[in-house]
Amino acid sequence: MAVITISREMGTGAYQIAREVAKRLKHTLVDGNKIAELAPRYGLDKELLKRVDEKPPVYITAEDRMHAAHLNTIEIIILDCVKQGNVILYGRGAQDLLSEVENILRIRFIAPFEHRVENFSEREWIDPDLARELIRKSDHQRGGFIHFYFNRDWNDSLGYDLTFNTERMSQTAIIESIIAAAKDSRLKEGEERLKRVIDETILAKRVETAFLKSADIEYIRFRISVSGKVVSFSGHVHSEEEKREAIRLATAVEGVERVEGDLQVLNYKSHKG
Repeated sequence: MAVITISREMGTGAYQIAREVAKRLKHTLVDGNKIAELAPRYGLDKELLKRVDEKPPVYITAEDRMHAAHLNTIEIIILDCVKQGNVILYGRGAQDLLSEVENILRIRFIAPFEHRVENFSEREWIDPDLARELIRKSDHQRGGFIHFYFNRDWNDSLGYDLTFNTERMSQTAIIESIIAAAKDSRLKEGEERLKRVIDETILAKRVETAFLKSADIEYIRFRISVSGKVVSFSGHVHSEEEKREAIRLATAVEGVERVEGDLQVLNYKSHKG
């Protein structure tokens, strides 16, 4: 069950490298196109995918919550792909989504800013000033996405196993290096743990998505953990009715056998005065 994750700065040429590595290793490249292909099976259409990108919601409005629920669904799509084995996960914070397992190869692509501007403007046939604006926006959104969801600095080198500066190395050298690293026997260790972590993460995402979509509870990001098919969660609700509804929603999720909910009821009226 070989798994490679790719994090990249815009304009580094990472996509061409990822496609060639996938071809050479006979891996499935799970990128935006692949997610769009699979999305209808999970209730997401292409228009929804266009509105759901790598930027964090703020959980204030019902629209924010649906945005977060759709992001969860995209992560479930990615995790289901991982279960099939031999995949390259392109973007979407995959290295952090799978942070609890060690037998994955985490790749990072970087390059100096002006080098990325030159590459991107030539590839897209756009003005360099526009390329600079788009690259700055991309860096800000991707960095914010990783920080919000995973509480990690996107640029922290310890989050990756191999980092390639595409200004300094040829695509051929980078491709050969990744292929050699992917064949490391240590990446085959712990496959049973990887399968278990994926199954538990999917279940946690399904429960969280049920909370996000519900209009009957004021979801404030409960702490959710899964062990096997047992779901535990804690947090605060505003009433006993919300507490019962949260437990009911979690119990109804496919794959859940038992729910252990430790929700505290906060009566805000008692704090007035």
